[in-house]
Amino acid sequence: MDHTDHVDGSLNYLAEMSEKPVSYTYEPPPGVPARTSRTVKLTVPIHDGRAIGLNLSLDKQGFVLLPHVSAVTNFYDSDEVKRVYYPEMERLVRESTGAARVLVFDHNVRNGSKEQRAATGVREPVRFVHNDYTFKSGPQRVIELMGEAEGERLLKHRFVFLNVWRPIRGPVQEAPLAVCDAQSMALKDFVATDLKYRDRTGEVYSVTYNPDHRWFYFPQMLPSEALLLKCFDSDPRRTQFTAHSAFEDPTTPAGAPPRESIEARTIAFFTE
Repeated sequence: MDHTDHVDGSLNYLAEMSEKPVSYTYEPPPGVPARTSRTVKLTVPIHDGRAIGLNLSLDKQGFVLLPHVSAVTNFYDSDEVKRVYYPEMERLVRESTGAARVLVFDHNVRNGSKEQRAATGVREPVRFVHNDYTFKSGPQRVIELMGEAEGERLLKHRFVFLNVWRPIRGPVQEAPLAVCDAQSMALKDFVATDLKYRDRTGEVYSVTYNPDHRWFYFPQMLPSEALLLKCFDSDPRRTQFTAHSAFEDPTTPAGAPPRESIEARTIAFFTE
């Protein structure tokens, strides 16, 4: 691969630790650290997903880039996002996966600007290699969202958690999103991590470094593009997880606008 096919980007991995890492989503009690894990920053080649010419697949690499234009006029308006964007994303995921039913249950808007975050209450890009669900929290979340009886019925069939990530403004120049080819990851790379909310404890995977990891990104992503990321698949014959993170891109021009993006969290339910 010649040098034009990748950038050398910085990623924050989980440093090896003996106890289970814990991360709080809110201000923890006095004396309790917001995050018990330590990170190690490593520079790795992050390949241009556009230049590679890969035939990407959710069932192999765990991610795919699709063209999609949204009718949303203001992604900072939560009501409009729920009214317009949720049905759009349900349709997009259904059409691209063949699922019988798709539910969008949450979304996050992220902004790289501290001032904008203060003004709008949105979050910053996550600069830590992770995956949103684990073998434990995937099924647990279905029960929480769908209720015990309906959830148990749905768990008898295949279900997949997919995030749909897109820029709100483009092209993305600062803190682009990197995704790891799931085929280059091993189960031992995923470390279950408690995610503490005020009303519940979730579980995500932090990720430890493995030199086999193959990272990709899609340079200059536009709002007319949507990146589907697989976060959990109940079918062990397919890719079940991958990992993603915002990263420091050395080619980001000085004064580039802060990244603005939205991710919709979806579950695809299948009849198989």
